[in-house]
Amino acid sequence: MTDDTLITLAVAAILIPSVVLPYLLHHRKKEREARERFERASISGLQAAVTVHPQINAITCIGCGGCVRVCPEGDVLGVIDGKAVLVHGSKCVGHALCAEACPVGAITMMMAAPGRNADLPVLDEHLETSVKNVFIVGELGGLGLIRNAILQGSRTVELIATRPRTKDGAYDVAIVGAGPAGLAAALAAQAQGLRYLLLEQGDVGGTILQYPRRKIVMTSPVVLPLWGKIKLTEASKETLLALWQQILTKTGVRVNANEKVTALRTEGDRQVLTTSLGEYRSAHVVLALGRRGTPRKLRVPGEDLPKVTYRLMDTESYQRCKVLIVGGGDSAVEAALGLALQGTNQITLSYRGEEFQRIKERNRQRLQDAVKRKSVTVLFRSQVTRIEPETVHLETAEGARVLQNDYVFIFAGGEMPFEFLRNIGIRFQETVIA
Repeated sequence: MTDDTLITLAVAAILIPSVVLPYLLHHRKKEREARERFERASISGLQAAVTVHPQINAITCIGCGGCVRVCPEGDVLGVIDGKAVLVHGSKCVGHALCAEACPVGAITMMMAAPGRNADLPVLDEHLETSVKNVFIVGELGGLGLIRNAILQGSRTVELIATRPRTKDGAYDVAIVGAGPAGLAAALAAQAQGLRYLLLEQGDVGGTILQYPRRKIVMTSPVVLPLWGKIKLTEASKETLLALWQQILTKTGVRVNANEKVTALRTEGDRQVLTTSLGEYRSAHVVLALGRRGTPRKLRVPGEDLPKVTYRLMDTESYQRCKVLIVGGGDSAVEAALGLALQGTNQITLSYRGEEFQRIKERNRQRLQDAVKRKSVTVLFRSQVTRIEPETVHLETAEGARVLQNDYVFIFAGGEMPFEFLRNIGIRFQETVIA
């Protein structure tokens, strides 16, 4: 063996462990963390998906981890025993970037098994409900994300356009809700030459209007009828609303804003919509309603005080304030972080659970940093018992506690429009007992 060969072997013996060993250690650490998250989620019932989620073909999967790296939620997927695994299925909102990133096509997106989430309406493959000619698109049907909403809204109306047009003065399609799904549906209807009606109980923008000021919204490129490709991958609330208004102005889409639908009934082959301003007949109805609905209340004394609210529209309006935020979801965490950024507020975040289980990973990391900086105080296992003009009373794991307080923001979810939908006759999934 020559001296050059010996030198080469010696260099390889030094370099290979220095490169391979750190990689193996990092890989094992990531797998251990994924396994721990998987076990925690399984115990708490959060591992199973409740809506759209990736289905992984374990035979095809090569365990490259590309799906894990591209997931915006951070901890929906993990690699365990050399295969991608659905770790935190309940947090998946259907970005589908994992399926796009998989180099071997081992991932497909699918809905959860029927009955897994009992608050989802039963829909067929065309998103038609149990009431003939009534469709549900977007968030209410279990799919979040602006891209998904736009695709569903436009594709549903394109299907309706293949059916016979009305000749009795009725609308071809009535669209309820002017958020991303509803606007896409209206644009598709206009592009297809349908006689359409777009109704919105508030202002144009739908769910986007509920976001805190300058909240970053994750989306991905999508084609909007009559407009073309929207290439925004990250956009603030203000940017999206400005785009919505620009689209309305240039395309001439008509919106009946501030007109709430109060009832819907079937008469023969027509749907009759009763609104706060009148009554309309349509061959088809597309419900593009959000899932936030009417804010859910705590039902505690003092909740009717003026300082209590259920939306945060502008964090900059609050300076040098003592604020209590109630809730354990992304909206509550983002509100706390936004108010803390002002630098002059005292922020307390109250949550009845032992830990935040459903928030985005980036929000979890940002909150941990805020807690370390002491700009946000988190009270787990705590519940508001009474609200007074200058204080808030809570029951905590350590006993009763009274906080000096200027404002209370409650993010306890929304009472979704189930009663309205059931009155129409729409059937919901039946609960599955695991």
